[in-house]
Amino acid sequence: MTIPLGPIDIAVLVVYFGAAIAIGLFAAGRIRTLDAYLLGDRDLPWWVVLGSIVATETSAATVLSVPGESFGEAGMRFLQLPLGYMLGRLAIVRFLLPLYFRGELNTAHEVLRDRFGPLMQRAAALLFLVARNLGDGLRLFLAALVFQKLTGWPLAWSVGAMGAITILYTVLGGLRSVAWNDCLQLVIYVLGGIVAVFVIASRIPGGWPAAWDFAIAHDKLRMFDFSFDLANPYTFWAGLFGGAVLSLGTHGTDHMMVQRYLSARGQREAARALLTSGIVVFLQFVLFLGIGVLLAAFHGLGGEAPPARPDEVFATFIVTHFPRNTGLVGLLLAAILAAAMSTIASSLNASASSLAHDVWLPLRAAAGRRETLAPAAALALTRWFTVAFGIVQIVVGIAAASMDSTVVSRALTIAGYSAGLLLGVFVLGVATRRVGQSAALVGAAAGLAALLAVQFVLPGQGVTIAWPWYALVGSSVTVVVALLVTPLLPRQEFRS
Repeated sequence: MTIPLGPIDIAVLVVYFGAAIAIGLFAAGRIRTLDAYLLGDRDLPWWVVLGSIVATETSAATVLSVPGESFGEAGMRFLQLPLGYMLGRLAIVRFLLPLYFRGELNTAHEVLRDRFGPLMQRAAALLFLVARNLGDGLRLFLAALVFQKLTGWPLAWSVGAMGAITILYTVLGGLRSVAWNDCLQLVIYVLGGIVAVFVIASRIPGGWPAAWDFAIAHDKLRMFDFSFDLANPYTFWAGLFGGAVLSLGTHGTDHMMVQRYLSARGQREAARALLTSGIVVFLQFVLFLGIGVLLAAFHGLGGEAPPARPDEVFATFIVTHFPRNTGLVGLLLAAILAAAMSTIASSLNASASSLAHDVWLPLRAAAGRRETLAPAAALALTRWFTVAFGIVQIVVGIAAASMDSTVVSRALTIAGYSAGLLLGVFVLGVATRRVGQSAALVGAAAGLAALLAVQFVLPGQGVTIAWPWYALVGSSVTVVVALLVTPLLPRQEFRS
């Protein structure tokens, strides 16, 4: 079922897309160097960095799937996870941020080059590039499904339109355009969520009091579960420890996030943005989980059968119950697109940065190209890198249409492996000096094998480990195996 968008809804979308491109055009006037394009001249205000961090980690899957979690069995117990996120952020500020502000680093992976050597830098960059572009291509596909449902466009057109507009404003204005657009997109999808709360409540028989009584009666508002069950992702321990390690990986070693810290005006401002983002993310989860609880009350009290999949319940409500041609459908669609495009734009810019600084420039130097590349030529080539990664993600998004939902879900999980593996390598680099490059690479390979076993082998043996523990498994195996094989390998020393 599709909703023909009315003139007001179309106007809302046009204004949103026009604003995104206008920000890119405005930011383009300040782009003269590679540093300006990839790091915003390291001069972004802390609150812009904050908005960019939050919007970047919030994809369309978050906006649509998180309500499905609270609609289902999780309820508000999902909020145990962002508690772990905050703990992980504190560890990043204490242990990792000082590494990134020691000198003039351009990427997170340069820390690994200085500690282990150029091979580790390139291996980490390759892992980042593959995982990031596979995962974000699939996220583009998931957002395009909603776009298709609301507009009736063919899926390939939906993927292509979203991808093309995101590429355009990212190529034009670089990180400065991405960060300011992230702030705009954060406002839009939060506003869309708030509007959805009131629209859903107005459709519930009995209104707010009935919704509250329903939530209490069905245990939807309980936040803490102190049971210990590795198969249950919604326990206090999975949220606190699994969430903390996951956040350490995604926000501490993933270059898409590290790039935001490097664009701040200094370490103190980067820390302020990162820590405050934990509070904003927690409140954001409260909003979208609240939507799921209200949807549960709507279906439970109104007698209307919900969709078979909980993660479709919010999108289905938008399609079937939002007022037509009032601008609200256009606002919700803009909110979903904003959440998707903020992640994709950040991914494109970070991928171009990593390819330029971790792969292309080092290989150019290794080949004996000693002459300095003209700033204009370096900038132009990096912009082409951005376009290329955008095309890759569009291709992945279109190809995902031929997969079933289980394959997409598993591919997204695999794309998240990099957080644990890179965290393990960073721990080896920071906490020990005796582990060399070869041992670290062997450890990372073992960590990858362990994660594949946890996801695909153990369930067949009757053992299930919930996804919040994956980053802890990957990082722990990487560290332990690297330490064990170190005495078996030749002693290595690398000095940058």
